[in-house]
Amino acid sequence: MAGLTPRIALLMTLPPLMWAGNAVVGRLAVGSVPPLTLNLLRWVLALLLLLPLAWRMFRAPRELAVRWPHLLLLGTLGVGSYNALQYLALQTSTPINVTLIAASMPVWMLAIGALLHGVHPQRRQLVGAALSLTGVTLVIARGDPAALVRVQFVAGDLYILVAIVAWAFYSWMLARPPAHLRGAGQPLLRDGGEAPRPWNWSEALAVQVVFGLVSAAAAAAGEQALGSPPIRWNGWVVAALFYVAIGPSLIAYRCWGLGVAVAGPAAAAFFGNLTPLFAALLSAALLGELPQWYHGVAFALIVAGIAVSSRRPTSRGLDSP
Repeated sequence: MAGLTPRIALLMTLPPLMWAGNAVVGRLAVGSVPPLTLNLLRWVLALLLLLPLAWRMFRAPRELAVRWPHLLLLGTLGVGSYNALQYLALQTSTPINVTLIAASMPVWMLAIGALLHGVHPQRRQLVGAALSLTGVTLVIARGDPAALVRVQFVAGDLYILVAIVAWAFYSWMLARPPAHLRGAGQPLLRDGGEAPRPWNWSEALAVQVVFGLVSAAAAAAGEQALGSPPIRWNGWVVAALFYVAIGPSLIAYRCWGLGVAVAGPAAAAFFGNLTPLFAALLSAALLGELPQWYHGVAFALIVAGIAVSSRRPTSRGLDSP
């Protein structure tokens, strides 16, 4: 973890704490704000807060128009799908379960990389994936192996599994954009061949939110059309909306980007898996949902899986390319 100073450690600890808080707030919002409406309001407010920083993005509409199919899919997966499915999951599952299952993300990243991009995992990564999946399976079974035989899933567990698969596709789209786009931060040349200014972090996030709001709004409209109860407005709901729009959406995004740029993705994986731990602490404090023994075992297995898959081999062997 070269370059991991106290400042960088703090920057990379804040996002997991805020993501855990997002899960707890999503659970607290059950009965007050419909989940798909919560997702829509979160990102509308986040966009409004981003506009003072990202408004220059809209001065070059051609750069958005030429890549709109890619940006629409990117926004749908990252803004319109992942967060909406997470809030749906929290209707029937706990923040501890949701964040532990979401911690299996590296498994799905490896699978999609191998199937669609020809990036084949090394043996240590497969061992790490097996450990992480064991932890997730333990959570889904609620510590009872017989539950796997009966295949008794809570609906929220299935929602979060779909959500993390969507996020894995989203992540690979960021890492491997179509060749003619050359990355979200590098727009095509303007007329006359002049190279435009690359998007900064706020502009890159804002453009994803703009396109993601299309699917988020459609989902929220469908939710209301199916008879979802109205929002129970009060001071707590307003505070919750500002929290999910500012903390998990803006501050966490910026801090995570700064931390990963210095410490690298391997170190980031360790910090990312602090989310279930923070979720357990916050759930116990705010919801009275105490963690069970299998949550601790699952957390250890998932962290062990990340540690194994991130370890650099000391000598050339089967893991070497």
